[in-house]
Amino acid sequence: MAHNNNHYLTGLIGRDIQGSLSPWLHEQEAAAQDKTLVYRLFDFAAEGLDADDLGRVLDAAQLCGFSGVNVTHPYKQAVIAHLDDLSEQAAQIGAVNTVVFRDGHRVGHNSDIFGFAENMRTGLPGATLDHVVQMGSGGAGAATAHALMSLGTGQLILFDPDASRAQTLCAALNTIYGADRAIVGTDLAAAVDQADGIVNATPLGMAGYPGSAIPADLLDPRLWVTDIVYFPLETQLLAEARAAGCRTLNGSGMTIFQAAGAFELFTQLKADATRMRASFQSVSGG
Repeated sequence: MAHNNNHYLTGLIGRDIQGSLSPWLHEQEAAAQDKTLVYRLFDFAAEGLDADDLGRVLDAAQLCGFSGVNVTHPYKQAVIAHLDDLSEQAAQIGAVNTVVFRDGHRVGHNSDIFGFAENMRTGLPGATLDHVVQMGSGGAGAATAHALMSLGTGQLILFDPDASRAQTLCAALNTIYGADRAIVGTDLAAAVDQADGIVNATPLGMAGYPGSAIPADLLDPRLWVTDIVYFPLETQLLAEARAAGCRTLNGSGMTIFQAAGAFELFTQLKADATRMRASFQSVSGG
């Protein structure tokens, strides 16, 4: 279906996403460029849908002339079965956060790697990356792990309640970046004791997923700690890390940079990340 170059329909597929700032970020950036963009939430929790409905929702969006949709927890991997093609990066990671509808095709992309790497570069400049502990190895964790490798992480220690999922991600990372650069952690306290920094790539801390992936008593002032969650901006993990004297970085930058990447994929217009950060801060108080 042909798209009117001044009007765009987009959206976000996920669960418990009522707190998402993506609609605001995308709609404001389009307005700043004199375009009209409508960004709809497909909140599977609120609408009583589950993973079996992914195909139908994508069919409906495509049929209605959407430019594309973002995909978030917990569907970044499940959505792949419903796509025609993947960008090289999305294929490498095995996770998709942006689906573009064009010429009757559905192509999956991943702007999370760029989002996380840019947030680290701008938000934690000079952070030591010799040993990094990462909690979570799902769709978002795959993106942050690849980003950490691209930033020069020496060894990444992955923890996940699903050990086979962590094992699969480790194998993929070691194939691409070199043997033993990623390992599956077994003793969290020992791993954190040796670490330079910690990444939370689980939904823990999100509205709807209370708690923290790291016990507070393991936090030490020499660590940097970053969280991909951004609603709330100050998760339990970040509050406890700050109290322990750690350098902390919230998920806002990752959200802004991945949104800028997705906006460009949807509209084929250049996004202004600085303006998108100002939009984010105007509504988040962060």
